Amino acid sequence: MSMRILTIVIETEQDVVAARQRARQVAAVCGFSAQDQVRIATAVSELARNVYNYASRGRVEFSIEGKTSPQVLVVRIEDRGPGIGNLDEVLSGKYQSPTGMGVGIMGARRLMDQFDIVTGKGTGTTITLKKLLSAAAPTLTPQSVGAIGAELASAQPVATLGEVQQQNRELLITLEELKARQEELVQLTRELEDTNRGVVALYAELDEKADHLRRADEMKSRFLSNMSHEFRTPLSSIRGLSKLLLDRIDGDLTEEQEKQVNFILKGAESLSELVNDLLDLAKIEAGKTDVRPTKFDVAELFSALRGMLRPLLVTESVQLIFEEPDFQSTMYTDEAKVSQILRNFISNALKFTDSGEVRVSASHLPEERAIRFSVIDTGLGIAPEHQQIIFEEFGQVENRLQHKIKGTGLGLPLCRKLADLLGGRVELSSTLDKGSTFSAVIPVTLPSEDTDGEAEILAGSENGIADERLPVLVIEDQQPVRIMYEKFLRGTAFRAIPARSLWEADEIWASISPVAIILDINLNGEDTWRWLMDTKNDGVRGRTPIIVATEVDDPAKAFALGADAFFVKPVVCDELVAQLTRLVSDEMGNRSVADSSGGDALNQTARGPRAH
Repeated sequence: MSMRILTIVIETEQDVVAARQRARQVAAVCGFSAQDQVRIATAVSELARNVYNYASRGRVEFSIEGKTSPQVLVVRIEDRGPGIGNLDEVLSGKYQSPTGMGVGIMGARRLMDQFDIVTGKGTGTTITLKKLLSAAAPTLTPQSVGAIGAELASAQPVATLGEVQQQNRELLITLEELKARQEELVQLTRELEDTNRGVVALYAELDEKADHLRRADEMKSRFLSNMSHEFRTPLSSIRGLSKLLLDRIDGDLTEEQEKQVNFILKGAESLSELVNDLLDLAKIEAGKTDVRPTKFDVAELFSALRGMLRPLLVTESVQLIFEEPDFQSTMYTDEAKVSQILRNFISNALKFTDSGEVRVSASHLPEERAIRFSVIDTGLGIAPEHQQIIFEEFGQVENRLQHKIKGTGLGLPLCRKLADLLGGRVELSSTLDKGSTFSAVIPVTLPSEDTDGEAEILAGSENGIADERLPVLVIEDQQPVRIMYEKFLRGTAFRAIPARSLWEADEIWASISPVAIILDINLNGEDTWRWLMDTKNDGVRGRTPIIVATEVDDPAKAFALGADAFFVKPVVCDELVAQLTRLVSDEMGNRSVADSSGGDALNQTARGPRAH
């Protein structure tokens, strides 16, 4: 949506001065800083002077593009003069003229965010300048723009002497700022030199500490490895001998002896459990835990757990219930580790529930491509201030059942680490004296093995075969939307290369040359308007078509900043593919895009922006 503010006709030298004044006034009304006001005024002044010097007559038009923040100030300078015959040489910065021709153009180009020039011999020159307003600037409406234009049009231009004085003041302020910055740079250089010396010393100290830590880690690993054998062997012997005594192999025991041997057996079993959990945690931290994904069914996993854990029910007042999944519950991940997580959850729930039930269920999370395993109990519950403690190693909460039930304090931390290892997470919801719900959200497919996910998209392969399709860079922070685009492009001439941030997009672009970009405007809480503008200003990247697909309904601003197509989400598959085909074919001048996509998309009428 273009909103014209003011138009100035350039016929005399006074009109050039007026154009500068009006440019500064418009910039001030738009909320630009004092420095940006000077930049805009200087750029307009230089180009208006070129109009006066070389075309005798022309005009300067100020307008606002966009209806959402940040808006865009557009300045269009037109003339019907002889045109610029050596434009490429002027824009390259190599052209020098005794009259100064080319200086104004290059200066204006550097001062503004976006610069476009169209010229022809005998047809004149049109230059378009664009500057992105601050996000904090007030949003201008047609009514406010009309009022601003009327106010500026009615105001009388300041005399030439006044404008010269204003320029001198601006120059003095600029010189003072430059001097202050130079002094700051000198001071900063000294501070950096001191900091560098400190950093060098710190690095040396860090290297020494890191070496100590590496040695300590190696010693810990060796200790735990030895402990597994040194502790397990005598513990097994103690348990075996205790059972022999309890079975009366070597004769009867008195009641007191039997009680003491039972104490010995339970102590050995507790110590054995502690050793096992410690070793599992140490292996995960050392990165030595192997993940062995297999294909299995959740219903079958529940069946195995039901038989395995039923002996833990020591009272009839507690029921262990497994709910059958009501969805296609096939997974491809490490079944043993999923089972270990659930065993720990269920074991804890049974320990701390003296009446009621322990219910085990699974639910599908299609948006995350994951399954949530939940263990719900009607036990003691956990106070909010203690809910983080139980996930810390050896962290335990005192309760009325604590004296009867001893634990290691390592089970829940181990569950969290195992879930992380499988690409998932652990969740807890609990109310004191009402019960708890422990959940593990586990991806249906192990991320490193996800043959249908983004790892393969980045690798650009399908079923192990090199993907020769044309790469399209998809800049989108929402995983479901990225997956949707990837599915849209299956069976076409294009393949999706996902990027979750602008930084990641620039990294990918450095190694892959995409034929087109699909860009979301709201990305990780920030807008990408400036990135769109900067990309289109780039001499090389600017030729790549950019399709804006976003919830922000502002196509005029998108096209003003250089977008080649615009869609309001949700995007329709056919429309997106048709636009990609048209834009890439226009850029490449090659009809093979349509042929390789298996259809006549190139021959369809290309759709423009979505109807609003």
